[in-house]
Amino acid sequence: MTGTQSILAFAGSTRSDSTNKRVLAIAVRAAESVGATVTTIDLRDYPLPLYDGDLEAASGVPAEALALKALFLSHRGLLIATPEYNTSISGVLKNTIDWVTRPVPGETFLECFNGKVAALVSATLGPMGGVRAQAHLRQILSGINVTVIPEHWAVPQATAESFDAAGDLRDPTGQAMVRRVGVSLASFLGRLAD
Repeated sequence: MTGTQSILAFAGSTRSDSTNKRVLAIAVRAAESVGATVTTIDLRDYPLPLYDGDLEAASGVPAEALALKALFLSHRGLLIATPEYNTSISGVLKNTIDWVTRPVPGETFLECFNGKVAALVSATLGPMGGVRAQAHLRQILSGINVTVIPEHWAVPQATAESFDAAGDLRDPTGQAMVRRVGVSLASFLGRLAD
């Protein structure tokens, strides 16, 4: 595993102009500002078929999932921006988790997730900002041995106009709280090294 403060960051949305990608970028900059090394990926670059046990038995774990597994293994922290689709997480995010949990020869049970620490942010058009999706994602991650830190933030009624030209939230409270999530994750990971 690379450094203790190494973080893999991604949004559970593949849309180019995703507000979750924008919120993620704020948290990433904050984590980097306190010394974390962050790798940001776009799940669009890792297209995966829907998880199917018969497909896995016939063809093995897809190359894109193997590439994701390598990224998960090489980072201690996970910074995830989850959209909320019908009160839960997106299909692409759940499918990514499902494929990354699939074992390959020489890998221990849940090796890509064991000992990881995650932080969650979200943004939605609705008034709740994605807190229901965050609750579902927290439950999923906890079930696969990931520690999810308490700090989180959900940005309600998020549109492109919610962000300024620098990519920051126009709402100063929201901006500060999203930054706090990134800093808190980096700080938690730093304490693990002490």
